[in-house]
Amino acid sequence: MDLLKHPRTTRWWLIAAAAILLTAAIACGSSAPAQSSPAPVQVEVTRIVEQAGPEVTREVPVEVTRIVEKAGPEVTREVPVEVTRVVRESAPASDPGKLVIYSGRSESLVDPIIQQFKGATGIDVQVKYAGTAALAATLLEEGDNSPADVFYAQDPGGLASVSHMMTELPSDIIELTPQWARSGAGHWVGITGRARVVVYGTDNLVEADLPSDLWGFTEPQWKGRIGWAPTNGSFQAMVTALRVGWGEERAEQWLRAMLDNDVQIYPKNTPQVVAAAAGEIDVGLVNHYYLYRFLAEEGEDFAARNAHLRSGGPGSIVMVSGAGILKTAENSENAEAFIRFLLSSVGQQYFAGQTFEYPLVEGVRPSVLLTPLADISQPDITLADLADLAGTQALLQKVGALP
Repeated sequence: MDLLKHPRTTRWWLIAAAAILLTAAIACGSSAPAQSSPAPVQVEVTRIVEQAGPEVTREVPVEVTRIVEKAGPEVTREVPVEVTRVVRESAPASDPGKLVIYSGRSESLVDPIIQQFKGATGIDVQVKYAGTAALAATLLEEGDNSPADVFYAQDPGGLASVSHMMTELPSDIIELTPQWARSGAGHWVGITGRARVVVYGTDNLVEADLPSDLWGFTEPQWKGRIGWAPTNGSFQAMVTALRVGWGEERAEQWLRAMLDNDVQIYPKNTPQVVAAAAGEIDVGLVNHYYLYRFLAEEGEDFAARNAHLRSGGPGSIVMVSGAGILKTAENSENAEAFIRFLLSSVGQQYFAGQTFEYPLVEGVRPSVLLTPLADISQPDITLADLADLAGTQALLQKVGALP
């Protein structure tokens, strides 16, 4: 569907139609001399009134063509054209309606593209911002009374935890993305790819100094030098991947060892990148794209870089942000239009060029700064395996990483 031609968003203009009536008058009498010139005929130009809205009108000039009539083998004359105005009444443009989005993605990352959608459609978009896990809990609490139309989550764990509340998406939306990046049941679809990485401060480290996997950060030499954000949805999704890939017992051992190694706590990803560049920590566990925003703003002198763990494992998993539509959505058409917009070339190019995430739609290329997905050593874990968000939160609380 061409979003900009959606019936709810089209601005109706009254187009005046002109009906042309020819009246030819041929003078009676003797023929004019063969070389005589026809007398000019005055043509009256009628103006057509165009209605531009329910109460606004304007006059539009009409271009009138003079018709030349043959009065004999060599004599012509101009015949005036009468233009009749036709005015058509039309109902005012319909209200495009509204859309309520629960966004687990930060406002700084997604508000620009939401504003583009709002401007293109005229839809009244209302956004509730919070952490993905917190919004998933809100949706579960609200149940059928939730005002949300769309849940736009930072990670697949949050989406999977409320997928039973979502309706199946149309196949033409689902099929825009690769199979690995969407719900098996069609309840949500990936919007962008995001890789888990280690961000490190270049004043104190080079990439070769880093361990090959996450377990290496439990060694004593890293005590007090590492940061994480245990309330962050992507971090929790990574811990879910640890539980799936390593097993429950070893995942718990890693969490306890990290806490014993005096891991530094941050509210989210961005402060870890800042802290690594400033030398407050040497390493942070983050999503890949946060660094590139700083490099774009501050240049190559920004003292931090990303590294993909050489041995891969759960610390190198590539996840997706994604979106689904609630079964109770009151604005389901607008919700579908929003997801289509995010997966359009406009939306995908925004994420590739402005937030440095991996686009998921064929034909849109990621930034040349990013490591190609094929070159990342990813674990054999599917996004569907990351559904147990509640179990991960319970484990984080058990070890003391969450209150």
